Amino acid sequence: MAPPAPAPSRDGAGAPRCTVLVVNVNTSEAVTATIRASAVAAAGPGTEVVALTPQFGPASVESNFESYLAAVAVMDRVATYEGPFDAVVHAGFGEHGREGLQDLLDVPVVDITEAAAHTACLLGRTFGVVTSLDRAAPAIEDRLLLAGLAGRCSGVRAVDLPVLDLEADPRATAAAFVAQARRCVEEDGAEVVCLGCAGLSDVADAVRDALDVPVVDGVAAAVRLAESLVALGLRTSKVRSYAAPRPKPVVGWPLSRWPGGPRRARAGARPPPARTSTWTLWPPSTTSAASRCARP
Repeated sequence: MAPPAPAPSRDGAGAPRCTVLVVNVNTSEAVTATIRASAVAAAGPGTEVVALTPQFGPASVESNFESYLAAVAVMDRVATYEGPFDAVVHAGFGEHGREGLQDLLDVPVVDITEAAAHTACLLGRTFGVVTSLDRAAPAIEDRLLLAGLAGRCSGVRAVDLPVLDLEADPRATAAAFVAQARRCVEEDGAEVVCLGCAGLSDVADAVRDALDVPVVDGVAAAVRLAESLVALGLRTSKVRSYAAPRPKPVVGWPLSRWPGGPRRARAGARPPPARTSTWTLWPPSTTSAASRCARP
């Protein structure tokens, strides 16, 4: 694992100059810790990384059902986070949910799939993606298509290891990714390799050393892009696509504010029938002109 970045610079009041929420899409605390390590290693001085784990949802996200469930869980986790923040990184490669976060927030929201692909397009004409399971490939292809980046992707290959098994044998995992990355380069014509899972900085080093090609870790790329957007004073557009949802009653939202929380709720228990809330743009503003990410 790469060493952590230096402690963030502080402003006169002792607060970080920039706070980035990095949200894991599954409920594995071990995966969140790995993602946080990659994010902290990539972050510049003055940036505080806050890694969040959803309060409910699957232990790993490896299907459409789990991805849609995770999208709700991620929105819920961000909506119930009580501290200030300047940007959000959606740390699920090929997963749903980024658009919903952009509806709810006016701060920048960066998805690691798109961050990796955009970064790769600056480094080579084509890029390939290496992910965990083959069934994840169509979802990644769909995300790239929606982002307008599919034409630059030479293909998506899989190592056929479940997400929760990736850290069981780091050397075997790295070897599997190197083997598929080599096929991306030699058979598919990729000039850059993107890692299609969150928090694989050690794997990135192994692939880079073995193939001598640029290798992009989506978490690292997303954190740096989020910092840049904040430093430039840019925010999510509220015109048309990501305008705040129209005010209306939403029963049981956010889910984590049910009495006792979903983890302690009785099996089969119904949410309180009178529990309703209204969509609002949240948070209204957390970044001022004097609060910008410090550059290294």
